[in-house]
Amino acid sequence: MSVVPRMVLSVAPRGVLVASLAAASVSSLAVLAAVPAAAAAPALPPPVRPEDRAGDHLTVVVEHAGAGRDGTFDVSCHPGAGDHPDVAGACRTLDSHTRWGRDTFAPVAPGSDCTMLYGGPATAHVTGTWAGHPVDARYDRSNGCEIGRWDRLVPLLPSLGSPAGSPADSPSDSSSGESPGSSS
Repeated sequence: MSVVPRMVLSVAPRGVLVASLAAASVSSLAVLAAVPAAAAAPALPPPVRPEDRAGDHLTVVVEHAGAGRDGTFDVSCHPGAGDHPDVAGACRTLDSHTRWGRDTFAPVAPGSDCTMLYGGPATAHVTGTWAGHPVDARYDRSNGCEIGRWDRLVPLLPSLGSPAGSPADSPSDSSSGESPGSSS
């Protein structure tokens, strides 16, 4: 036969329990009263300096794009701010092209087959931080791939139109005055 140990609980009279709880409460209050009010107040963080601001901030330097398009522009997103001509549009475009694990500002892949279109002498240099990552990207319009890369970021980069000879500049069949699909 096995012996099962029994636990014996001692029960204090109700008055003793209440008295001990009251004594503990009074001693806790006495400790709290000894803490100065300044120490109990929450500490305020130091003021935020411009260089400490987190978020998406880019500087865009555009050259050789033409009057009204060249310059240095700052754009911040989330919330939108800066001296860029279209902060809201630039942020919207950047947001729509941002994908997890992909570089929004990646260069054209080496070995890409690109059309030999020249889009003009415009260049852009984008620096800053986007989606928590540093950005240092250069843009030009030296071939079809680079033109497409530039155009994907319009209006962050200025719209320069299609280069002469590209499909967007070719005349349409609507020059005859007929609507597409109609026959004489």
